[in-house]
Amino acid sequence: MSLLRVLDRLEAACKKCSRDPKSVRLVAVTKGHSVAEIQQRVLAYGNFPLGESRIQEALPKMQVLTAEWHFIGPLQRNKARFATGFSLIHSVDSLKLAQTLARKALEEEKVLKILLEVNVAREPQKQGFMEEELADAVAKVREMEGLEALGLMTVAPIASDPEQVRPVFRRLSSLADRFQLIERSMGMSQDFEAAIQEGATLVRVGRAIFQDA
Repeated sequence: MSLLRVLDRLEAACKKCSRDPKSVRLVAVTKGHSVAEIQQRVLAYGNFPLGESRIQEALPKMQVLTAEWHFIGPLQRNKARFATGFSLIHSVDSLKLAQTLARKALEEEKVLKILLEVNVAREPQKQGFMEEELADAVAKVREMEGLEALGLMTVAPIASDPEQVRPVFRRLSSLADRFQLIERSMGMSQDFEAAIQEGATLVRVGRAIFQDA
């Protein structure tokens, strides 16, 4: 099955850079796939975290499937109240969103685990903190009750050769080190090996799991 092939790729990437495969978690991106597909293609092989990028698609699945759910897509502030059921929110891209999530978490008497999204490649069409904004953002988020900032996330530019985006992954990992943040969410189906070799602890893979080829 495709998921087993992905796990083989993950293990090979770890071996190449002398990392323990257990140091990298595979987040199965389930956007666009049914509960039955998720059960058959993912959960039949283990309790992998499931990643969704649309609140309206995630909530019905979360009611049916008992799993560790991660939110990985753009999150509008007016939908923040629906995100408090996720184990980890990868895509906190502004201080205003962080403040909204902190307020909702306090209302529900919980602590939300989050990652700060960084626009490492400075792509104008993408969200996220710019590198020069990160020190202030990390400091302010760490002061917010209701939130626990575990690390950083980035979405690399689309490239035909993963080597073209390796510097993006290397830079995110360096920033995480600078701010003493453990988690680095980076790498998708086409480039997660390079991300692992540059320090990824979470890789977000969808297409390579659900494709049949």
